[in-house]
Parts: sequence; C-alpha cells; structure tokens
Amino acid sequence: MVKSIMIQGTMSNVGKSIITAGLCRIFAQDGYRVSPFKSQNMSSNSFTTKDGLEMGVGQAIQAEAARQHPDVRMNPILLKPTRYSTSQVIVNGEAINNLSTANYSEYKRKLIPIIIESYYSLAAENEIIVIEGAGSSAEINIIDDIANMGMAKLAKSPVLLIGDIDRGGVFASLYGTYMLQNKEYKNLIKGTIINKFRGNVEVLEPGLKMLEELINIPSIGVIPYVNIEVEEEDGLSQRLLNSKDIDIRLDNHEDSEYDKLADLLRRSLSMDLIYKILNKGI
Repeated sequence: MVKSIMIQGTMSNVGKSIITAGLCRIFAQDGYRVSPFKSQNMSSNSFTTKDGLEMGVGQAIQAEAARQHPDVRMNPILLKPTRYSTSQVIVNGEAINNLSTANYSEYKRKLIPIIIESYYSLAAENEIIVIEGAGSSAEINIIDDIANMGMAKLAKSPVLLIGDIDRGGVFASLYGTYMLQNKEYKNLIKGTIINKFRGNVEVLEPGLKMLEELINIPSIGVIPYVNIEVEEEDGLSQRLLNSKDIDIRLDNHEDSEYDKLADLLRRSLSMDLIYKILNKGI
C-alpha cells in the first residue's frame, strides 16, 4: 500500500515546491519508487510532456528529482491566468475552458473524481507519494479546498506545515495556521518546519520548544536560507530561495544538483521523524 506525506504552507512561496522536490530525491536515494503530486496548480507557465500534454513546471521538476518522467497525473488540474480576469482550465494536460474565479469555484467540485483517479493511479505504481499543497492551508473561506486539507483528507495523508521565517512572524504564522483548522484537520498535521533561516539555530530553540508545547506537534527542523531557483507556482513568481546558487531547471541542470538539495534537507530535518510519520500515517 502506498504511503504519503503532504507539504502545506502558512502562505504562498514558503518553499513548498523545493521541500517537496528535496524529499522526492531523498526517498529515491533511499531506494523507494516515489512520485510528486499536486492536485491543483496555478501558473502562467507550464511544462509540456513528451506526449504533448501540459502540467505544472513545479511537478515536472519534482518528477526529475524523484528520478521519474513528468506525468500529467502528477498535476491533473492546472490553471493558467489570462488577461481577462479568467483562467484557462487544463485537465489531465488538455485545455477545456476559460472560467472566472466565481465560475471555477462552482465547477471545481466536478473535478474531484479526476483528482482522485490521478492520485490512486500513481499510488498503484509507487511506494511513496509526496503531495504539495497550494498557498495557505488556513484560508477559512475555502478550508476544504482540494489543493490543501481537502486533498490530505482524500489521500489520508499526514501533513508537514512549513513556515517562512524570512518574512517575520513565523511562530505566529505556524500557530495561527494550526489554530484555524477544525479538529479533524488539526489531527492531520504531524510536524512543523521553519524555512529560510539566517543565523544560529540555537537562537530559535526556545521558540521551537514553546511552539511544540502550545500545539503538541513536533518540530521537524529548520532549513537555512540558501539560493535554489525553483518556480513557486502557487504565487505565480520565481523565487531565489537560497545562497549556494543551486540551479534546478529542466533545461539546465546536472542530476547532482538534486542530490545537493537532498543533502541540505538531510542536514536540516529529522528524517527519522519524517519516516516515522510516513510509516504511521494518520
């Protein structure tokens, strides 16, 4: 039976795409057949697969990190914003319509069976699925959204919650995001990660301990601020996220760059705890 873990954030551009890619490479290095998955993506850019289908660039990068070929099942729903306040809706790699935000909100429930089919099709071929969320997981007006907690519930996946310390207020962001969840979704969150930290981790340790006591969820680790170029598609922008100038692009990279990213995460995170969460599930 496939195991899964979901990476969610307190907001857009906290580093979900990079952490997902890094975990995909770690699991691949450890001998597992692993696949990324993002139920719904939004980006003005897309990657075209060998069979001419469109998917999110982030999931194509994550597929390479997982040592797999990009597959539209890894991103069944892609939204490409247009200049007319609508988005082109791409389902299973093919454009089906242009819809306004309001119309898409009504329409997307019809896409849940397609998302489920894509996810379980990948699950049948892999041992681990690393799921990426989108934006913030605590948008209380759409708390059951298929991109975040709604997807975690469908996949029965434990969640790791990521906060960006570089923007300030990371403990408030992590605590607030947790507290805004309902009881069912709080139970899905199994660990927190702080990303983009500059300085001595020992300075953070009192805060990490206090947060653990407040929400009774362990800290998985603190990732330093480094320069890894990966498109954060849920924010419609490219981000330079770290200072080691790791270049991760489909058209210009060496496979060793994914290994460098994996090494960074192994040094920063408790992989023993991640494997424990992965094996225990929810």
